[in-house]
Amino acid sequence: MSSSLLSKNLKIKIYRTIILPIVLYGCETWSLTLREERRLRVFENRVLRRIFGLNRDEVTGEWRKLHNKELNNLYSSPNIVRVIKSRRMRWVGHVARMGEGRGVYRVLVGNPEGRGDHWGDPGVDGRIILGWIFGKWDVGVWTGWS
Repeated sequence: MSSSLLSKNLKIKIYRTIILPIVLYGCETWSLTLREERRLRVFENRVLRRIFGLNRDEVTGEWRKLHNKELNNLYSSPNIVRVIKSRRMRWVGHVARMGEGRGVYRVLVGNPEGRGDHWGDPGVDGRIILGWIFGKWDVGVWTGWS
């Protein structure tokens, strides 16, 4: 990624089409901790720093690394954590449209074995949780669910 033979636009295309899909494979089902989110952001910033290279300071004339805000301004796409969260929401919408007979739907609504309880807690219904997700993220607007 630091080769001067490739243009920055080509390096960004390589990052978006080859590197990101490999790194984000299966991210719809990840449960990220804050530490993992930070590590993903660090990874992305390292790759972007390799793509955009060093910057000459206007005042001192010395070469320096780009700051995170400068990287975000140069790379116009959303950061990696935002991409993961949007893919996760898209996956939830997809699963929510599945029928109640599908196993993944039953797990999402908290009824994995076809029982009426939420893993032994009869006071929690998975449909309430799904309704909360739809209300919180306004999923109904882009999925057609109300």
